[in-house]
Amino acid sequence: MRYFINSKITVMKTFYLSLVFFLAFANVSLAQNISDNAIGLRFGSSHGLGSEISYQRKLSKINRLEGNLGWSNSSDYNAYKITGIYQWVWNIEDNFNWYAGVGAGIENWNSKNNDSDSFLYASGNVGIEYEFDIPLLLSLDFRPEIGKNNYYNDTFNSNVALAIKYLF
Repeated sequence: MRYFINSKITVMKTFYLSLVFFLAFANVSLAQNISDNAIGLRFGSSHGLGSEISYQRKLSKINRLEGNLGWSNSSDYNAYKITGIYQWVWNIEDNFNWYAGVGAGIENWNSKNNDSDSFLYASGNVGIEYEFDIPLLLSLDFRPEIGKNNYYNDTFNSNVALAIKYLF
């Protein structure tokens, strides 16, 4: 019984010590600056729509909103896609950050055969970014999306994209 109590105390001490180190590290790693605004292009597949216009707005020292708009107007179909993502940003080193977020969006398309569909989807986002000494942000991210439309019960899409944004 005595061994069990000593073992439990050791586990608790280890847990609290780990918690203190984690909180200290989190506090240091969150000490950073996020630009108030950024606008640019996100070059990815965007579920067949190609590049998107991307805008970011700072909410706090560690949070921001990102909105993306993609569209296509071809001889086969017309489509648009709007995505909004709430992001958390963590500093890796100097001007190098990583981020993760969750969000949602809507997609609509119309084909030349008069087929059309609109659907909502949930989205995740994880990526890395580098802010240059000039007002330029370069990022690489992964965005999985899951939704439901008239043709499929569940749709899963994902894409990797490179974004270039002007900071202001």
